[in-house]
Amino acid sequence: MSMLAAFISGCAGETLSDEEWRFFQDVRPAGLILFQRNIRTPEQVKALIARYHDAVGRNDLLVLVDQEGGRVQRLKPPHWRQLPSAAAFGVRYASDPEAAIAAARAVSQLAARELAALGFTVNCVPVLDLPVPGAHQVIGDRAYGHDIERVGALGRAVCEGTMAGGMLPVIKHIPGHGRANQDSHLALPVIEESLEALRATDFAPFKALASMPLGMTAHVLITALDQSETASTSPLIVDDIIRGEIGFDGLLMCDDLSMKALRGSTGDKARRAIAAGCDIVLHCNGDMAEMADVAA
Repeated sequence: MSMLAAFISGCAGETLSDEEWRFFQDVRPAGLILFQRNIRTPEQVKALIARYHDAVGRNDLLVLVDQEGGRVQRLKPPHWRQLPSAAAFGVRYASDPEAAIAAARAVSQLAARELAALGFTVNCVPVLDLPVPGAHQVIGDRAYGHDIERVGALGRAVCEGTMAGGMLPVIKHIPGHGRANQDSHLALPVIEESLEALRATDFAPFKALASMPLGMTAHVLITALDQSETASTSPLIVDDIIRGEIGFDGLLMCDDLSMKALRGSTGDKARRAIAAGCDIVLHCNGDMAEMADVAA
């Protein structure tokens, strides 16, 4: 079989256009990620995923979605159940850790079964970031809590439940987005914390779950490590911190290349992420010109 491109693509709408189909047939991206704009009914989602498989010519592909629960949930009622936010499990953990862990595992398994039935293979959970007071709310209630033990325990339960339901989880956003002072969708967050403090806090949940199969980088500038490149595009951070100190050896994808935290053209962002050591790049917005730049 010919090679797949190290590229996870979005698409524009609820069906693949003829142009998108030809593009996927030619480029053969290894993954497709769907958003709310791509989702209407179970039958429509199944047909969209089947058409992507048809274009690429094989079925063993990554089909991703962000079905975290709370405010980040792409498949919504009435066709799909509303899932609790990560923070809701964290609140339960404070009074009954065992019950919270069991609930997180069960809900994740249920969500994974629903997603797998549609043709998805990857749910982009859990968020292992540790928010701090004064940080931007882009993470907020997407986090399981503010302490390492709680986030690690609930994150592991979510990974286990996701895999038990037939899906792969993604630990995100390595090596930590919780201190971000900006929304990386819109601007570049700068983290000016000491390396010692980051080792004692932000890195720890990722280190505890470093054996998981998939991970996603953070578009944050960590000045103690690299003053010019984000974690997604820094060879030092990918090699020394994510692969080395944290010990993650699974498939590493960058966060969405169309986010504003990264400078340069879309193609340049993709080149820098791959050169830094990301195994695969993620591009989500479905813009055909940008998709072509990434593929090139």
